[in-house]
Amino acid sequence: SVKGVATDCFSLLHRGCTDIICCIFFIVAIVGYVAVGILAWTHGDPRKVIYPTDSLGQYCGQGKLEKKPLLFYFNMMKCASPMVLLEFQCPTPQVCVEKCPDRTLTLVTAIAKPEDWKYYKSYCREDPGNKPMTEILQKKLCPAYLISSKPFLQRCFPSLGKKGEVITVGDQDKFNDGEKIRDAKDLVAGMKNATVVMEGRQVAMKIFEDYTKSWYWILICLLIAVVLSLIFIVLLRYLAGIMVWVMILMVIAVVACGIAYSSIKYVNLKDTAGSNITLQQLGFQPDFSVYLHIRQTWLAFIIILAILEVIIIIILIFLRNRIRIAVELMKEASRAVGYVMSSLFYPIFTFFLLTIVIAYWGITAVFLSTSSEPVYKVFNETDCPHGRQTCEPENFTISAMKTDCPRSECLFAFYGGETPYHKYLIFFQFYNVFLFFWCANFVTALGQMTLAGAFASYYWAPNKPNDMPAYPLCASLGRSLRYHTGSLAFGSLILAIVQIIRVLLEYIDHKLKGAENKFAKFLLCCLKCCFWCLEKFIKFINRNAYIMVAIYGKNFCRSARDAFFLLMRNVIRVVVLDKVTDFILFLGKLLIVGLVGIFAFFFFSGQTDAFKDAAPSLHYYWVPILTVLVGSYLIAHGFFSVYAMCVDTLFLCFCEDLERNDGSAARPYHMTTELRYILMKDADSGKMILRIT
Repeated sequence: SVKGVATDCFSLLHRGCTDIICCIFFIVAIVGYVAVGILAWTHGDPRKVIYPTDSLGQYCGQGKLEKKPLLFYFNMMKCASPMVLLEFQCPTPQVCVEKCPDRTLTLVTAIAKPEDWKYYKSYCREDPGNKPMTEILQKKLCPAYLISSKPFLQRCFPSLGKKGEVITVGDQDKFNDGEKIRDAKDLVAGMKNATVVMEGRQVAMKIFEDYTKSWYWILICLLIAVVLSLIFIVLLRYLAGIMVWVMILMVIAVVACGIAYSSIKYVNLKDTAGSNITLQQLGFQPDFSVYLHIRQTWLAFIIILAILEVIIIIILIFLRNRIRIAVELMKEASRAVGYVMSSLFYPIFTFFLLTIVIAYWGITAVFLSTSSEPVYKVFNETDCPHGRQTCEPENFTISAMKTDCPRSECLFAFYGGETPYHKYLIFFQFYNVFLFFWCANFVTALGQMTLAGAFASYYWAPNKPNDMPAYPLCASLGRSLRYHTGSLAFGSLILAIVQIIRVLLEYIDHKLKGAENKFAKFLLCCLKCCFWCLEKFIKFINRNAYIMVAIYGKNFCRSARDAFFLLMRNVIRVVVLDKVTDFILFLGKLLIVGLVGIFAFFFFSGQTDAFKDAAPSLHYYWVPILTVLVGSYLIAHGFFSVYAMCVDTLFLCFCEDLERNDGSAARPYHMTTELRYILMKDADSGKMILRIT
């Protein structure tokens, strides 16, 4: 019977577990992933990248040093050594202190005054007691001098100033380092090297601070994106034809507004001093707002937006007839979504699972990268045969190294290790990245198969919606997990392998940036291009394979083969109809991102009087704007992906329906009359195109 043919696709009696071997392999890999996480959490310590470390490897502001959050360098002059940039460590003792020194003193002058000496001892490595000054300096128990300093990135740096063109420290252009009188400008090189190794951290801390100030408004902007997406989806359900054309016209209008605004800014900056400097002359600036005062920036915006506008208009002109047919297909998809309304909220479940995967990967990566042990090395001011060799601080004073080099010090250098765990650390990092790709692809695949099963149940139901399952989305999710976990794991594994190869190619490309071998660069560029194309192709095959698995319950390879050849037999419809629908949905995403992005720009940049008082004060206002843009796109993509999956599923079911049935009483079509009219009309016009060409 007709109903029997329809229910055959979803009958649990005809289904069995597919790709069992891959399912077992996936479960074992997940267990291994958990084991790697436990190992990382056992050995790792994120404090290593958050807090500064003294010469003994202790964290300032933590544990017994909780009241000493700042790091003080005994001799900032030693930081001027080029080795600082190689080993990221100044060859001078460092101690954690409660506050930075606010006066300039030498050891000689401090010992003479009890009050100064009591203050001075708070910057010593240990209490010198009644030891003579020569012994204190020889054992480096205390610094030879103190300089008035200020905290910066949890470290004490000399308070340098200027009197005219002369650099000063503590209002003086000279200071006593305990040995001789030096110019204050001599400190600049040391401060520069000590700061270079922390510039990235400084920017990261400012970005983090911006997030703490703006997270509330970022969430509001993302909530606006959710509301806009829901409004568009609901309107598509009832006014699909009108909404598609409204979306297209609004995208054109938004891009045109961007061109007009950029043109106004470009003209207004004409007589502004310094606005005619080129972007190449300006170079990279972490504060992106600097670029907005350059005319060339707005000229670039005008050119980019104008090109985008022209491309969109040309595509619309050539595809206007196809868009009319695609609109009808969107109406049919809207009817299917209307019967499975819960599908609109399924992307939230997918997003929740992806958040767990990303969080687990990120936390594990941080703990793995901080699971090394402190390594100490010999630092000496003069030539020493043991220089830069590994040492043990506990017994260094009685070691042969100290005997051979009396003025040497055993200082903390970096984090490393020689244990079996540390030897396999790079393997654990690789495994963490690979399982991240695999799990993320699995979650995405689960969403695709679940939605495909729900919408396919709508298509194959003879009497819609009476013959559909009571809860089609839940039923489809249950089938996917119960019977097809192996197929999901198989498809996502293939994609993960290609993605990890792409990551390795990017890493190799980064390492060969300075290479002069043109052939190697050309070969690497070709490989990157090929694997990018391969990834796109596999995603296309996987998506349609999951639809076939959801319909017939066959294994992944057979479903992928059937889907591929079915699409090839209907390649005209795939190119001229299915992809036109994808383009329309992309314009919808672009519209939502554009509307929310414009609001975020005027709000966070403070360029509108209405938002000046409400907008938070930020270091880089592009941080929340970029976050809102990316977040809005992901939100819009999540909601519109439901429609995209519905269109792809209906399209594949239609092609299968045409080959299985002939429209007779014995084998009637399962497609609706409207869908048959749309796609048959498109097939006739497609054949006409082929005859003309």
